[in-house]
Amino acid sequence: MQSYKSDIEAADALKEQAAAIRKAIGKVIVGQNDVVEKLIISILCNGHSLLVGVPGLAKTLLVKTIADVLDLSFKRIQFTPDLMPSDIVGAEILNEERHFQFIKGPIFANIILADEINRTPPKTQAALLEAMQERNVTAGGTLYKLPAPFFVLATQNPIEQEGTYPLPEAQLDRFMFQVTLDYPSFAEEVSIVRNTTSAHKPELSKVLSGEDILAFQELVRRVPVPDNVLEYAVGLVQKTRPNSATVAPIATQYIAYGAGPRASQYLILGAKCNALLNGKYSPDIEDVRAMAMPVLRHRVLRNYKAEAEGITQESLIKQLL
Repeated sequence: MQSYKSDIEAADALKEQAAAIRKAIGKVIVGQNDVVEKLIISILCNGHSLLVGVPGLAKTLLVKTIADVLDLSFKRIQFTPDLMPSDIVGAEILNEERHFQFIKGPIFANIILADEINRTPPKTQAALLEAMQERNVTAGGTLYKLPAPFFVLATQNPIEQEGTYPLPEAQLDRFMFQVTLDYPSFAEEVSIVRNTTSAHKPELSKVLSGEDILAFQELVRRVPVPDNVLEYAVGLVQKTRPNSATVAPIATQYIAYGAGPRASQYLILGAKCNALLNGKYSPDIEDVRAMAMPVLRHRVLRNYKAEAEGITQESLIKQLL
């Protein structure tokens, strides 16, 4: 880990390193620039991300590529209907000396790819909750710390698809961002097909170590935030709550449950990091607005009227902004 003379110098280095990460990921992933940007921000803010998109949009490949670019341990958990909590966390077994021994599950890595997380029942999805929030797991009454840094990057198929279970709201709230992947443009798809049907395999170099990421996470926390930006973020979240004094009229009409305080925290953390990546040393209101969609879209629960009229979370958030 390189030491910097000041936070300003560290902030400039962070901007350069983020550009290097984007460039390295771009060797494998064509397009999806906004998705890559949000994943970089969530990692630098010590947050988890949920990628939502139909099969075939390279969600799994994107997470695997990020793990390759960062010098971190990586484990993939394929979520299936018969997956058990012990398959994620680990289990105690009786060893040759007739003593119980804890065998660690795949959750003990820096980056966890929870692939197709909504293909498994809520009981197993809940096994991730403690790990995501507390960064540790409990097995047999013993607490086990997870390695730092620790991120869950989950992929999810659209809820409308067969064989999927909606994630519980408590678990959705643990994700900093929900990032939606769209189909590539014509030019991007031509490039994807050309790259993936040839013999060429790009070589990826490691950009950041675990120590670097932990240091940059501390830097993001130290970024000063003006009071008006803090108040704007909290005010935006309060507008989503139907029972709030400052509720927006559209929220009263179409929202069943609004976002909790964790949304305000993630808006500010994301805004701090977004500012640093854009060469600013303090966030402004535009940085908060840039974070609003990925932070709020999975925390705003529509009511029956909104669903009947086909009003999406995205359109509600745009109107709140």
